[in-house]
Amino acid sequence: MTTVPTARTVGFQSGERNIFFHILTACNLACRHCYINPGQHGTNTLPFETVRQWLKLFAQPERQTNLVLLGGEPTLHPELPAIIRAAKSMRYAVTVDSNGYLFHDLLDRVSPRELDYLSFSLDGPDAAVNDPIRGEGVFAVCTKNILRAVACGFNTSLIYTVSSLNIDHLHRMPALLANLGIRRFFIQVIGLRGNPAVKKPDAGDSWQVAPEQWLTVVPEVAAAAARLGIHTTYPKVYLDEEESFQCAGIVADNFFVFPNGRVYRCPLCEDHPIHSYRVEENRIVYRNTLTEDRFFLLNIPEGCVMNRLLQPDTIQYHPDGTPMHRISCCLLKQEIAPLV
Repeated sequence: MTTVPTARTVGFQSGERNIFFHILTACNLACRHCYINPGQHGTNTLPFETVRQWLKLFAQPERQTNLVLLGGEPTLHPELPAIIRAAKSMRYAVTVDSNGYLFHDLLDRVSPRELDYLSFSLDGPDAAVNDPIRGEGVFAVCTKNILRAVACGFNTSLIYTVSSLNIDHLHRMPALLANLGIRRFFIQVIGLRGNPAVKKPDAGDSWQVAPEQWLTVVPEVAAAAARLGIHTTYPKVYLDEEESFQCAGIVADNFFVFPNGRVYRCPLCEDHPIHSYRVEENRIVYRNTLTEDRFFLLNIPEGCVMNRLLQPDTIQYHPDGTPMHRISCCLLKQEIAPLV
């Protein structure tokens, strides 16, 4: 009898702390689904000393904090290796999210023991699917550098953002990941922020996939990846009937930091000036005005109130007005661990 890997929901833990730090917004690519919004996030590249000071603000010396260094493309920052080392000295577990170009010889300037994870982004199992989304030649460069990183001994992961453009090809990803030596697979759902908020993928089409398609395709692919020894994580998205809604903004400490000083608690809000905090003169300042966190306590039939307010077109309703699906917090994940 074959054992089937099963998914478990990763509930929010009190005191859990995750910092998503955009150290710049510049990028060498122009991905069709990019969520960076320069009008809201700024165009700065933060100097090393500023990054170090801001890292100190969010660190907890008594316990480890998860840190994801983001852009734009973070490897465009010439002092990224120094930033990684500074973060490690403050007890951060550090992940770098890269589009795969690995500028400034990152693999030669950082050792695998200094970086917890090097995460790559691909949105297709081959160039024919990936490159129309992320740019000509991206698939070849990214996969080449993944193989280099694996050969150097780095822990590697890969992010695949599911949209109407590529969900039909998701099932082909586990075999590719196994061949590349990827250890962790993150399946993401497209967010209607940045480019997707203002540009349709094609005339009249929608970026997002139907609930039934997500629920049919994604868990099955995640299980297939786990059977190949790849730890797989994906958003819960839709709550089961017996599950209660829980907001990460209430239970856990998640901070989304941008180079213009804005600090959000909810990523859905990043296109809007309703951030909870600002970094000012190397202090974290709470904004005592109408901000995202004022909404977190609202209890609505649709589940996530921010999704209802900011992405109402993603929710479908029965004729009696009740939602067909309740939307989970966008940070609630399911994971499938490998059996071996």
